[in-house]
Amino acid sequence: MVETGTEISGRSDERVLDYALVESPLGDILIAGDEAGLRVVNFQRGSDPLPVLPGWRRAGRSLDEAKRQLSAYFRGELRSFELAIAPVGTPFQLEVWTALRSIPYGETVSYGEIAARIGRERAVRAVGAANGRNPIPIVIPCHRVIGSSGKLSGYHGGVWIKERLLAVERQDLFAYEGISR
Repeated sequence: MVETGTEISGRSDERVLDYALVESPLGDILIAGDEAGLRVVNFQRGSDPLPVLPGWRRAGRSLDEAKRQLSAYFRGELRSFELAIAPVGTPFQLEVWTALRSIPYGETVSYGEIAARIGRERAVRAVGAANGRNPIPIVIPCHRVIGSSGKLSGYHGGVWIKERLLAVERQDLFAYEGISR
């Protein structure tokens, strides 16, 4: 399920969400959601950690499946998430995020390729901006989008996180364990 409406970076939305922390090789990951689905995945060691907002409540069992799947992803045991998600964004952002979910595990595509997939070849920068506003990274795999030169470009939590996520998917344990932050 996808929803349009108020941004839910966590800072400007007044929804009451259940939250939990997931331990990962990238440090704690804050996840939050409600009955509609997962709404937030945030790298707490990234460049923009999200605080638990007033009114959010510690999840009981409501986020157990999301925690289980994220942990399995980092162990290299999960290639495709089967979770209810409920990202909030503009219609254009939702279109981009839907296209991102079609990028196969372990593969990368350029921002231009995503723009072409959604029929907006000239909207490469807008695709990049939407990619950067993805509130549910990993599950919506924005880390699989790279520059047209083949180089890694910006990532909301920091390029080092993007590098490690791609290393997990390549099962490149040397590169994965060799990058520390």
